[in-house]
Amino acid sequence: MRQAGAVVANVLSQLQEVAEPGVTTAQLDDLALKMTADAGAEALFKGVRSSHARRPFPGAICASVNDQVVHGIPSSQTVLREGDILSVDFGVRLNGYCGDAATTVAIGSISPDKQKLLDVTKGALDIAIAMAKPGVRWSQVARKMQRHGESAGFSVVRDFVGHGIGTKMHEDPKVPNFVSRELLADDIVLTAGMVLAIEPMINAGSQGVRTLGNGWTVVTKDGKCSAHFEHTIAIVAGGCEVLTVKQV
Repeated sequence: MRQAGAVVANVLSQLQEVAEPGVTTAQLDDLALKMTADAGAEALFKGVRSSHARRPFPGAICASVNDQVVHGIPSSQTVLREGDILSVDFGVRLNGYCGDAATTVAIGSISPDKQKLLDVTKGALDIAIAMAKPGVRWSQVARKMQRHGESAGFSVVRDFVGHGIGTKMHEDPKVPNFVSRELLADDIVLTAGMVLAIEPMINAGSQGVRTLGNGWTVVTKDGKCSAHFEHTIAIVAGGCEVLTVKQV
């Protein structure tokens, strides 16, 4: 899983370098596909089916711009513009094991409000990574993530949560970024050996989202921006190891 995570980290790092005004999200997808093939890996998202969509997901990456929360479809018609924010979600399977991560990047110069949204969302992920260790109840982590987002005046998305990951992209348990009755009734106690994909999604406005007619792309109901950060982490003795961080 470290190897799969390293591929994901390298691809996301390269896409951040390339993402600038005038570039299309299809160009980013092409680069991700090439790097995945060069690494001997398989793009996790490409070809995934959903009961809500007529066709399988066509991209290697999810490329979600501004008010798109998740599952944005890469397109030659989507040209990045100065001031946009772009969330890129990407995963691979390598030697039977998966890695999954996401980041939201500024395209050129962005407004202070958008920068705050990025900082707060990344901060929620950082909180989870700092707290994750054997014996911790997930509700404790989720509560701090939720308070971090909401205290900044933002909303934590409820419709999508993190997940276990291993030989499949989505495995139990579900890992929410907020506290609910469901979580409190069946809390997760972190134990060494667990591998989780933690992925806070935070909206600048309300938490409400809707799915576009393509059956994939999820946008905010109020049209305000959304940010998304994700890492695959392994719970180990005394803490956790981030498997999708670029090694220097």
